[in-house]
Amino acid sequence: MSSDQQYPYGSHGPYEPYGQQQPEPYPAHQDAYAQQPYPDAGATQTWQGDTWDTQYQPVVQPAAVTGTAYPPPHPARAAAPLPPESSAAPAAPAAPAGESRDGNGATPDAPEPPLTAAQRARAEGRSPIIAPGLQPAGLTALLGLLVAGGAALGTYALLVPLVLLQAVTAAGWFRLNGMWPARQGIALAFAGGLAADAALLAAGPGNAPAAIIGALGVWVLLTLVLQLRSHAGADERMAGLMATVTAAALAILATGLLAADADAVTIGAIAVAVAVVARALPLPGVVSVVVSLLAATGAGIAAGGLTGAGSGDALLGCAAGVCALIGLRVASYDYPSRFVHMTAGVALPLTAAAPVVHLLGRALA
Repeated sequence: MSSDQQYPYGSHGPYEPYGQQQPEPYPAHQDAYAQQPYPDAGATQTWQGDTWDTQYQPVVQPAAVTGTAYPPPHPARAAAPLPPESSAAPAAPAAPAGESRDGNGATPDAPEPPLTAAQRARAEGRSPIIAPGLQPAGLTALLGLLVAGGAALGTYALLVPLVLLQAVTAAGWFRLNGMWPARQGIALAFAGGLAADAALLAAGPGNAPAAIIGALGVWVLLTLVLQLRSHAGADERMAGLMATVTAAALAILATGLLAADADAVTIGAIAVAVAVVARALPLPGVVSVVVSLLAATGAGIAAGGLTGAGSGDALLGCAAGVCALIGLRVASYDYPSRFVHMTAGVALPLTAAAPVVHLLGRALA
């Protein structure tokens, strides 16, 4: 076989491993594309058998074969137009009884339900504000009653619900800030609360400010040292530092309940319990806040009548109710999380009220 022989596209050479006889190759001066007639530019390819439209069969005009592979182009010829396609529009379904149609015969769409505040915030990329609800409010009320009863029984009886409050506060604050798991930070913040409790019991109620501020300073320094040893990024270390310091500060400030007047602790804890339950009732926003504050004030007056605290019980109850609502507001500012609601939503109302109960209790005693 000479080197000037060529084979058309799709054909085989003279050698076939299966022994089939092959056609003779084309001469060298002819190209593969010149062996087939070049169709006219206006011709249309059609099926040889039955077609979708048996009336339209355009005639293919053969082109003259030239000696070159690419013949010169011919002016396009007008092809017969295709028959128009007819599409049957689907029939409109009959409207059920009781439904009306508009002027065009279409049934109007049903109105969509309005978006809730949480759904609208999530659609806009904001963090929705969802209150913990009635169940966490019930747990807060139970914990508040335990604190009130412990304060009435004595310092060491108050220590048991206080330690539980500090533990839930530390865990809830980290989860509220989107940090989970954060076992080391939670343990460090909880240990700060325990250290403040021990320092206050050792120093006595008269030295409560020194014990609380000293424990807070030591735990801030310890947190800084631990964060400096971390290998995380700068933003992550800063976020961990702020969350740990805040959680430890809240747990340590709750220690002020041990140094506060026992009657003031009882009044404040009962006022917080009533305020959070009233806030969880299905009432409008402003009405719910007003009802909660009125309920806290009334609970302070009632608890003051039982303990014989004096005329400042209404002010103490109202102030504790305001702090409880602030704690609820902070715990509500998050995406809906049951763990956040069952920890931060339970503990923050009581923890936020602890400094006010301590200071007003001493001022009004």
